[in-house]
Amino acid sequence: MSSSTSSIKPSTIAAITAGTVVTGFLAYAVYFDHRRRTDPEFRKQLKRESKRQARAAKEEAEAQGKEQKKAIRDAVERANEEGFPKDPEEVEAYFMQEVAQGEGLCQQGADSIEAALCFYRALKVYPQPRELINIYDKTVPKPVLDVLAEMIAVDTSIPVGSKTSSEAGSAGGIGGIE
Repeated sequence: MSSSTSSIKPSTIAAITAGTVVTGFLAYAVYFDHRRRTDPEFRKQLKRESKRQARAAKEEAEAQGKEQKKAIRDAVERANEEGFPKDPEEVEAYFMQEVAQGEGLCQQGADSIEAALCFYRALKVYPQPRELINIYDKTVPKPVLDVLAEMIAVDTSIPVGSKTSSEAGSAGGIGGIE
């Protein structure tokens, strides 16, 4: 035999090495997948971790809900402190300005509290709030409408109907008006 036939080419060595590494990785993956599926302790740990994550997500959602309710109360208080115009011409201009600003914020995808606050201010100066609420139900995006409903629930000076807020929420519209 000649020495050239007994030597292995570097490309062959690289291919054998790569094949060995891939085979080892696959064997490792198959072994641990089998272990994961059959090990009861691993499954218990997985369930515990899933429950922990669900509990953390629920707590975070509750905290955000509380923060939003506080922000809504603060926004209503701020609007009421600023006051509303009394002169009929000023009221009309104020109403148109607030509705236009609220629609603009909705189209921009802005914060739903700020957009709802504009609609709330317009509602406060409108002579017949029930009619305006019917219009809002059809034209205002649902997230903003939900915030507006909370603002109305916070401010008891807006006459929207005789239903309680829990009945209103199940009726489908703001204040239970369809």
